[in-house]
Amino acid sequence: MRAESPVPSEILAAIRSPLAGAGARMLDVPVLQPLAMILDLAGEAMRPRLFVVQSEGGEEAALRPDFTIPVARAHIASMASAGRYAYEGKAFRAAGTSPRAEEFLQMGLESYGDADPVAAEVEMIVLAWRAALAGSRTDLELLLGDVSLFVALVDDLALTPALASRLKRAFGRPRLLAVELDTTTPVAVAPESRLAGLLAGLPEAEAVALLEEVWALAGVSPVGGRPAVEIARRLAARHEAGAGARLSAAESAHVQRFLSVQGTLAASLDSLAALAGPRLSGSLALWRQRLDLLAAAGIPVAEARFEAGFGRAFSYYDGPLFEVRSQALGADRPLAAGGRYDGLISRLGGAAVGAVGCMVRPARAFAGSGE
Repeated sequence: MRAESPVPSEILAAIRSPLAGAGARMLDVPVLQPLAMILDLAGEAMRPRLFVVQSEGGEEAALRPDFTIPVARAHIASMASAGRYAYEGKAFRAAGTSPRAEEFLQMGLESYGDADPVAAEVEMIVLAWRAALAGSRTDLELLLGDVSLFVALVDDLALTPALASRLKRAFGRPRLLAVELDTTTPVAVAPESRLAGLLAGLPEAEAVALLEEVWALAGVSPVGGRPAVEIARRLAARHEAGAGARLSAAESAHVQRFLSVQGTLAASLDSLAALAGPRLSGSLALWRQRLDLLAAAGIPVAEARFEAGFGRAFSYYDGPLFEVRSQALGADRPLAAGGRYDGLISRLGGAAVGAVGCMVRPARAFAGSGE
């Protein structure tokens, strides 16, 4: 496994400094994480990028590709309603035939239960920007986006629940989204599993009993501590969402206009306002607040770029997103990144709580590195 280039200790200290001053408790989390859980939360598209191993119990596990999920599990285990955690350690992602690092140092901060969500989001952007800037690169760019804006746009369209759900799941996945937006060809519905179809046709109590019986026969248990009733509902909903209506030509054009919006933050907000219904208007108002707070913190918002179609590989993000990029490294090698993921804790079986975080890759931030 190839490791990345070393970073001088003084540069590491400078990159670490903004995160260390954020009042978070340093946390150490296990390197091995359940494979099924990661795929369930991050999406099946992550599988080729994971290092899969056999855990001591014989089940498949993966070397942690990121810290957000293991830190979220640690927060649930603490049984605290709020918490701020810093981390620093190695993460692991497969890179195929690419010469890029497969084992890399990552620093970050995760915050749960903040009283002011907008302020917490801005704080993460500011910390990540300052940490990345400490690596001494002079070509940094800030990219912003927001999954919840797309959700609000879809909700304003008043689509059928199945179609709305399918469209939201396609966000950030260009090929799936292209299929949903294509109104000239019939919908190619992927076949649902027999179990999901069977559960969808049963009363809820019978569906739960059947699912538990299948688990018992297979000798497995659900990941994340989620109850059988929740999993049965999700499987049934997934089956029902696999068929049904599609977007009209006008609806598809409206969504495509939204996705085409990109440019400076201020200009993009103005463009999105022209497309906004009630829900999207409310979400855009929050971005006006973020813009003012970012400017007050010294972030160069006049140069920051906003893309309405910007998504992340980890599909659990459900709110504002950001990446700090270097022109020299390109769009697919961000120095820092983060965003909001309110739904992750409940998906892992914990009590619902607001969550936002950021991470930095020091070897990419360091101007003397070729990573």
